[in-house]
Amino acid sequence: MSRLIRAISENGGVLFCAVDSTEIVSESERIHKTSAVTSAALGRMLTAAALMGSMLKNEQDSLTLRIKGDGPAGTVLAVAEGCGNVRGYVDHPIVEIPPRLDGKLDVGGAVGHNGMLSVVKDLGMKEPYVGQIPITSGEIAEDITTYYAVSEQIPTVCALGVLVNEDLSIRTAGGFLMQLLPGASEEEITHLEKNIAALPSMTSMLEDGITLEEIMERALEGFQPNVLDEQEVTYQCNCSRDRVERALLSLGKKDLAEMAADGKPVEVCCQFCDKKYSVDIAALVREAGR
Repeated sequence: MSRLIRAISENGGVLFCAVDSTEIVSESERIHKTSAVTSAALGRMLTAAALMGSMLKNEQDSLTLRIKGDGPAGTVLAVAEGCGNVRGYVDHPIVEIPPRLDGKLDVGGAVGHNGMLSVVKDLGMKEPYVGQIPITSGEIAEDITTYYAVSEQIPTVCALGVLVNEDLSIRTAGGFLMQLLPGASEEEITHLEKNIAALPSMTSMLEDGITLEEIMERALEGFQPNVLDEQEVTYQCNCSRDRVERALLSLGKKDLAEMAADGKPVEVCCQFCDKKYSVDIAALVREAGR
């Protein structure tokens, strides 16, 4: 499992959340068999979803993070549950493009620089909250920062990173999210900006064995932060045969009749965990009609 902490500055003006998501991203790579750059793209999305999901108030709440750009990866999507579990997928798991000029994986090139980032929060109300912005860079962290500034008017700093080994296994992954609450002074903002500018990348800190608490202390140096809580988060799908059957029934009688015409079972594959379900459509329709 991966570990996540939430903290707040002593004066209550700055919220901080950080996660070591290495095991989450490793499980994602195992399931989806992604290439290096798509491992980084989906890994960043899963990390961001874990951070954003930690801000949900109830275990029954959920958050869906979706970026659809004009790059070869297609749609990249991650879902976080209020209980801390995350799951996700990428349309095209295998993308091979050259690295950036600085030698890093070109996540922005894989995702694309034109398109939309959307955030859907299901908080148990009649309608979910939906926020949407044009893609800023496709690098994901910058897009999350812009989303909070534009859609929720919350000054936010987001840092995300995934290091991929030559054999495509995940060396390390993680990120942090820091938000200013109303009333922060210009002096406090300037001090935070200096702290952030002095930080190494999230992955290099994790690779050097720096703990989440130590990263918090560095990011909030001078603000006397206190850890509010910590939790374990994991990659976990919530698919089931019942969910699959209910989804099929929602297609309507006409479509189901066409699917059942050849009398063969229909195989449905979960896009999040790759589990396959064989469903006898004719039997399903008969059972539903009773």
